[in-house]
Amino acid sequence: MDNLFLFVAAFGAGVLNALAGGGSFLTFPALVLTGVPVLAANATSAVAVFPGYLASAVAFRRELAQYPRAVLVRVLCLSVLGGASGAVLLLNTPPDLFRAIVPWLLIAATVLFAFQGSLKRWADGRNSGHSWGVEALATWAVTSYAGFFNGGAGIIIVTLFSFLGYRGLKATIGLKDAMSFVLTATSVAIYASAGLVYGTFALVMMGGTIIGGYCGSLIARFLPEWLLRGVIILIGVVLSVVFFRQGGHPY
Repeated sequence: MDNLFLFVAAFGAGVLNALAGGGSFLTFPALVLTGVPVLAANATSAVAVFPGYLASAVAFRRELAQYPRAVLVRVLCLSVLGGASGAVLLLNTPPDLFRAIVPWLLIAATVLFAFQGSLKRWADGRNSGHSWGVEALATWAVTSYAGFFNGGAGIIIVTLFSFLGYRGLKATIGLKDAMSFVLTATSVAIYASAGLVYGTFALVMMGGTIIGGYCGSLIARFLPEWLLRGVIILIGVVLSVVFFRQGGHPY
Protein backbone atom coordinates (compact mmCIF):
# COMPACT_ATOMS: atom_id res chain seq x y z
CA MET A 1 0.00 0.00 0.00
CA ASP A 2 2.90 2.36 0.72
CA ASN A 3 4.33 1.72 -2.74
CA LEU A 4 0.95 2.34 -4.36
CA PHE A 5 0.45 5.55 -2.38
CA LEU A 6 3.92 6.80 -3.30
CA PHE A 7 3.45 5.91 -6.95
CA VAL A 8 0.20 7.90 -7.08
CA ALA A 9 1.85 10.86 -5.33
CA ALA A 10 4.81 10.70 -7.72
CA PHE A 11 2.48 10.44 -10.70
CA GLY A 12 0.75 13.62 -9.51
CA ALA A 13 4.14 15.28 -9.02
CA GLY A 14 5.15 14.36 -12.56
CA VAL A 15 1.96 15.88 -13.91
CA LEU A 16 2.44 19.07 -11.89
CA ASN A 17 6.08 19.44 -12.91
CA ALA A 18 5.17 19.03 -16.57
CA LEU A 19 2.38 21.59 -16.31
CA ALA A 20 3.49 24.29 -13.91
CA GLY A 21 6.07 22.94 -11.44
CA GLY A 22 5.61 22.22 -7.75
CA GLY A 23 5.91 18.43 -7.78
CA SER A 24 8.01 18.44 -4.60
CA PHE A 25 4.89 19.59 -2.73
CA LEU A 26 3.59 16.04 -3.25
CA THR A 27 6.64 13.77 -3.17
CA PHE A 28 8.26 15.03 0.03
CA PRO A 29 5.14 14.98 2.28
CA ALA A 30 4.05 11.63 0.82
CA LEU A 31 7.33 10.06 1.92
CA VAL A 32 7.05 11.57 5.40
CA LEU A 33 3.48 10.28 5.66
CA THR A 34 4.72 6.74 5.03
CA GLY A 35 7.09 7.05 7.98
CA VAL A 36 10.32 7.98 6.17
CA PRO A 37 12.47 10.30 8.36
CA VAL A 38 12.50 13.89 7.11
CA LEU A 39 16.15 13.92 6.00
CA ALA A 40 15.73 10.67 4.08
CA ALA A 41 12.39 11.88 2.69
CA ASN A 42 14.05 15.00 1.32
CA ALA A 43 16.82 12.93 -0.28
CA THR A 44 14.48 10.29 -1.70
CA SER A 45 12.13 12.97 -3.05
CA ALA A 46 15.05 14.50 -4.93
CA VAL A 47 15.83 11.11 -6.49
CA ALA A 48 12.20 10.70 -7.52
CA VAL A 49 11.91 13.94 -9.46
CA PHE A 50 15.33 14.48 -10.98
CA PRO A 51 14.96 12.32 -14.17
CA GLY A 52 12.31 14.74 -15.37
CA TYR A 53 14.83 17.57 -15.40
CA LEU A 54 16.96 15.75 -17.97
CA ALA A 55 13.97 15.07 -20.21
CA SER A 56 12.98 18.73 -20.12
CA ALA A 57 16.54 19.93 -20.75
CA VAL A 58 16.79 17.63 -23.79
CA ALA A 59 13.50 19.02 -25.08
CA PHE A 60 14.99 22.53 -24.90
CA ARG A 61 18.35 21.57 -26.43
CA ARG A 62 17.90 23.97 -29.37
CA GLU A 63 17.24 26.87 -27.04
CA LEU A 64 20.22 25.89 -24.88
CA ALA A 65 22.41 26.05 -27.97
CA GLN A 66 21.81 29.83 -27.97
CA TYR A 67 24.11 30.20 -24.97
CA PRO A 68 27.88 30.38 -25.52
CA ARG A 69 29.61 27.17 -24.51
CA ALA A 70 31.66 29.02 -21.90
CA VAL A 71 28.45 30.19 -20.18
CA LEU A 72 26.99 26.68 -20.12
CA VAL A 73 30.19 25.16 -18.73
CA ARG A 74 30.47 27.85 -16.05
CA VAL A 75 26.86 27.56 -14.94
CA LEU A 76 26.86 23.76 -14.86
CA CYS A 77 30.15 23.63 -12.93
CA LEU A 78 28.67 26.01 -10.36
CA SER A 79 25.63 23.73 -10.23
CA VAL A 80 27.83 20.76 -9.30
CA LEU A 81 29.53 22.83 -6.60
CA GLY A 82 26.22 24.15 -5.27
CA GLY A 83 24.51 20.75 -5.32
CA ALA A 84 27.40 19.24 -3.38
CA SER A 85 27.44 22.12 -0.88
CA GLY A 86 23.72 21.83 -0.21
CA ALA A 87 23.87 18.06 0.17
CA VAL A 88 26.79 18.24 2.62
CA LEU A 89 24.91 20.90 4.59
CA LEU A 90 21.86 18.64 4.77
CA LEU A 91 23.95 15.70 5.98
CA ASN A 92 25.30 17.87 8.79
CA THR A 93 21.92 19.28 9.81
CA PRO A 94 20.42 17.61 12.93
CA PRO A 95 17.08 15.92 12.09
CA ASP A 96 15.24 17.88 14.79
CA LEU A 97 16.49 21.17 13.35
CA PHE A 98 15.51 20.12 9.83
CA ARG A 99 12.03 19.16 11.02
CA ALA A 100 11.72 22.58 12.63
CA ILE A 101 12.65 24.50 9.47
CA VAL A 102 10.69 22.34 6.98
CA PRO A 103 7.40 24.26 7.50
CA TRP A 104 9.22 27.54 6.87
CA LEU A 105 10.85 26.15 3.73
CA LEU A 106 7.48 24.93 2.47
CA ILE A 107 5.70 28.24 3.05
CA ALA A 108 8.61 30.14 1.50
CA ALA A 109 8.47 27.92 -1.59
CA THR A 110 4.69 28.42 -1.79
CA VAL A 111 5.01 32.21 -1.59
CA LEU A 112 7.73 32.17 -4.25
CA PHE A 113 5.55 30.07 -6.51
CA ALA A 114 2.52 32.30 -5.99
CA PHE A 115 4.44 35.48 -6.81
CA GLN A 116 6.94 34.20 -9.34
CA GLY A 117 5.53 36.44 -12.08
CA SER A 118 5.95 39.56 -9.95
CA LEU A 119 9.42 38.44 -8.87
CA LYS A 120 10.49 37.95 -12.47
CA ARG A 121 9.21 41.39 -13.47
CA TRP A 122 11.01 42.91 -10.49
CA ALA A 123 14.21 41.10 -11.45
CA ASP A 124 13.87 42.22 -15.08
CA GLY A 125 13.59 45.83 -13.93
CA ARG A 126 16.53 45.59 -11.53
CA ASN A 127 19.00 44.14 -13.99
CA SER A 128 21.81 46.56 -14.69
CA GLY A 129 24.76 44.28 -15.39
CA HIS A 130 26.79 42.30 -12.89
CA SER A 131 30.35 41.13 -12.56
CA TRP A 132 31.29 37.50 -13.06
CA GLY A 133 32.05 37.23 -9.34
CA VAL A 134 28.57 38.39 -8.33
CA GLU A 135 26.97 36.03 -10.83
CA ALA A 136 29.08 33.09 -9.63
CA LEU A 137 28.35 33.77 -5.96
CA ALA A 138 24.60 34.18 -6.55
CA THR A 139 24.43 31.03 -8.68
CA TRP A 140 26.33 29.01 -6.09
CA ALA A 141 24.04 30.25 -3.31
CA VAL A 142 20.86 29.37 -5.21
CA THR A 143 22.10 25.94 -6.27
CA SER A 144 23.25 25.24 -2.71
CA TYR A 145 19.70 25.92 -1.52
CA ALA A 146 18.44 23.52 -4.20
CA GLY A 147 20.88 20.85 -3.06
CA PHE A 148 19.67 21.30 0.51
CA PHE A 149 15.91 21.51 -0.15
CA ASN A 150 14.52 21.31 -3.67
CA GLY A 151 11.17 22.97 -3.02
CA GLY A 152 10.80 26.22 -4.95
CA ALA A 153 14.35 26.03 -6.31
CA GLY A 154 13.31 26.28 -9.95
CA ILE A 155 11.44 29.52 -9.28
CA ILE A 156 14.48 31.00 -7.55
CA ILE A 157 16.75 29.98 -10.44
CA VAL A 158 14.51 31.58 -13.08
CA THR A 159 14.27 34.78 -11.00
CA LEU A 160 18.05 34.78 -10.61
CA PHE A 161 18.52 34.50 -14.36
CA SER A 162 16.18 37.45 -14.93
CA PHE A 163 18.10 39.50 -12.36
CA LEU A 164 21.39 38.63 -14.06
CA GLY A 165 20.07 39.67 -17.47
CA TYR A 166 19.41 36.31 -19.13
CA ARG A 167 16.74 36.66 -21.82
CA GLY A 168 14.43 34.26 -23.65
CA LEU A 169 11.93 32.36 -21.52
CA LYS A 170 12.33 29.00 -23.26
CA ALA A 171 16.13 29.18 -23.17
CA THR A 172 16.00 30.22 -19.52
CA ILE A 173 13.72 27.31 -18.63
CA GLY A 174 15.97 24.92 -20.52
CA LEU A 175 19.04 26.17 -18.69
CA LYS A 176 17.17 25.98 -15.38
CA ASP A 177 16.29 22.34 -16.05
CA ALA A 178 19.85 21.48 -17.10
CA MET A 179 21.15 23.09 -13.90
CA SER A 180 18.51 21.31 -11.83
CA PHE A 181 19.47 17.94 -13.29
CA VAL A 182 23.19 18.46 -12.69
CA LEU A 183 22.90 19.82 -9.16
CA THR A 184 20.28 17.24 -8.15
CA ALA A 185 22.33 14.37 -9.61
CA THR A 186 25.29 15.61 -7.57
CA SER A 187 23.32 15.91 -4.35
CA VAL A 188 21.59 12.57 -4.95
CA ALA A 189 24.97 10.83 -5.31
CA ILE A 190 26.03 12.27 -1.94
CA TYR A 191 22.71 11.34 -0.33
CA ALA A 192 23.00 7.79 -1.63
CA SER A 193 26.58 7.40 -0.40
CA ALA A 194 25.37 8.45 3.06
CA GLY A 195 22.56 5.87 3.00
CA LEU A 196 19.76 8.46 3.05
CA VAL A 197 17.93 7.24 -0.07
CA TYR A 198 15.18 4.62 0.31
CA GLY A 199 15.99 2.69 -2.87
CA THR A 200 12.70 0.83 -3.38
CA PHE A 201 10.58 3.90 -2.74
CA ALA A 202 12.82 5.97 -5.02
CA LEU A 203 12.44 3.54 -7.93
CA VAL A 204 8.67 3.35 -7.50
CA MET A 205 8.40 7.13 -7.44
CA MET A 206 10.72 7.62 -10.40
CA GLY A 207 8.37 5.45 -12.43
CA GLY A 208 5.44 7.55 -11.26
CA THR A 209 7.07 10.88 -12.11
CA ILE A 210 8.12 9.69 -15.58
CA ILE A 211 4.63 8.45 -16.45
CA GLY A 212 3.06 11.50 -14.82
CA GLY A 213 5.32 13.82 -16.77
CA TYR A 214 4.25 12.24 -20.05
CA CYS A 215 0.58 12.44 -19.12
CA GLY A 216 1.05 16.01 -17.94
CA SER A 217 2.24 17.05 -21.37
CA LEU A 218 -1.04 15.73 -22.77
CA ILE A 219 -3.19 17.29 -20.03
CA ALA A 220 -1.53 20.67 -20.60
CA ARG A 221 -3.48 21.03 -23.84
CA PHE A 222 -6.80 21.14 -22.00
CA LEU A 223 -6.35 22.72 -18.55
CA PRO A 224 -5.78 26.46 -18.01
CA GLU A 225 -2.54 27.45 -16.30
CA TRP A 226 -4.32 29.57 -13.66
CA LEU A 227 -6.18 26.47 -12.43
CA LEU A 228 -2.99 24.43 -12.17
CA ARG A 229 -1.17 27.21 -10.35
CA GLY A 230 -4.10 27.59 -7.96
CA VAL A 231 -4.04 23.88 -7.13
CA ILE A 232 -0.30 23.94 -6.41
CA ILE A 233 -0.59 27.05 -4.20
CA LEU A 234 -3.47 25.46 -2.29
CA ILE A 235 -1.46 22.27 -1.76
CA GLY A 236 1.52 24.30 -0.55
CA VAL A 237 -0.56 26.30 1.94
CA VAL A 238 -2.32 23.22 3.32
CA LEU A 239 0.92 21.27 3.73
CA SER A 240 2.64 24.22 5.37
CA VAL A 241 -0.17 24.58 7.90
CA VAL A 242 -0.15 20.84 8.63
CA PHE A 243 3.63 20.77 9.12
CA PHE A 244 3.50 23.84 11.37
CA ARG A 245 0.79 22.28 13.53
CA GLN A 246 2.61 18.97 13.81
CA GLY A 247 6.08 20.35 14.34
CA GLY A 248 7.48 18.97 11.10
CA HIS A 249 5.53 15.69 11.18
CA PRO A 250 2.40 15.72 8.98
CA TYR A 251 0.96 12.64 10.71
